[in-house]
Amino acid sequence: MSRSTSIAPDHGPITTSRRALWLPGLAFAAGGAVAATVVAAAADAFGVSLEIGGERIPLLGFTQLAFVFSVVGVALAASFRRWSDRPARAFVRTAVALLAVSLLPDFLVPDADAATRVTLILTHIAVAAIVIPGLRSRLR
Repeated sequence: MSRSTSIAPDHGPITTSRRALWLPGLAFAAGGAVAATVVAAAADAFGVSLEIGGERIPLLGFTQLAFVFSVVGVALAASFRRWSDRPARAFVRTAVALLAVSLLPDFLVPDADAATRVTLILTHIAVAAIVIPGLRSRLR
């Protein structure tokens, strides 16, 4: 009778139920970055200024920041997977709290109009809607 456990040299047992996190996590991060860029581009097409303090936020800026901070989320998920008894729950709680904190500057930017603020908030939510459930599914 075969089992789903194999022995890897110097690494102990590895079960087939333990799914990879980094490669799918990077895919979720890329998807979130694309979503942020699409939201910003759509707002730009509808005439939203995307200016803060007289300087325009480039579309690539949305892509880069969304990707970088999503990769930070992947690292958090990997940490919770390793050190938490309930990694999915700990990750979701932490990610939602960090999402809430990330929205604060959008409300406090003094030189942005309402449409720009709403766009910034929507980009955060678009990224979170892809990355958080995706990573959560990998932590079960």
